[in-house]
Amino acid sequence: MDRWRGRVALVTGASVGIGAAIAEELVRCGMKVVGCARDVEKIQKLAAVCQSAGHSGVLVPFKCDLTNEEEIVSMFAAIKEQHKGVDVCINNAGLGHPESLLNGKTSGWKNMLDVNVLALCICTREAYQSMKERNVDDGHIIHINSMSGHRVICSADGHFYSSTKYAVTALTEGLRQELREANTHIRATCISPGVVKTDFFSRFYKHDHDKAADFCSRVKPLEAIDIANSVTYVLSAPPHVQIGDIQMRSVEQVLL
Repeated sequence: MDRWRGRVALVTGASVGIGAAIAEELVRCGMKVVGCARDVEKIQKLAAVCQSAGHSGVLVPFKCDLTNEEEIVSMFAAIKEQHKGVDVCINNAGLGHPESLLNGKTSGWKNMLDVNVLALCICTREAYQSMKERNVDDGHIIHINSMSGHRVICSADGHFYSSTKYAVTALTEGLRQELREANTHIRATCISPGVVKTDFFSRFYKHDHDKAADFCSRVKPLEAIDIANSVTYVLSAPPHVQIGDIQMRSVEQVLL
């Protein structure tokens, strides 16, 4: 990670869970991390924790609603003005709603598409343009995907959510191909964890806490730091090595 010291990483959804763990780990490794989320106060608290811990990098909180393209574009403009641009883009933000295909609400489907797919694409485009205009040829774009982007489980609640994560799988490979056609050494990686110990399921089943608890009790989940460690592993790979996809789950997890 030495070559990334002092360079700029954007981490979306950095206020809690996996995003917060990734942001803190990159700061520990000496990067300047712009962490964005709607709840910027949580990122501000995390920034204070990083500072008090003596990490060599810095966490810069940024309030951004990823369902609003204008806010995303404005965020990248601010990063350009204040920090020159983005060298690493971690598209971590994602959400789910238990909306089935036969009875789901359109508003829930649209929200998942806006955050899990469109915001990821907009951030990817803006990050690439930032790298291109500064002749950054060794940048990295990492999508935090899901095992749900590789198989469909027998639960109607997750079928539409899974379709958005299948889109991320396809988008990562498409991005890799486009970067190659552009004759750049910017790399694209997808990290696909299974069940992780975060508040994802309590939010997913916010109206049925018992169902959320039951779902998470079936297996020992991964920890958020496990995914953060995968990010640093990917970034630490030699420049000629491109890690396309990491699929990870706990040893007890069979299907989920």
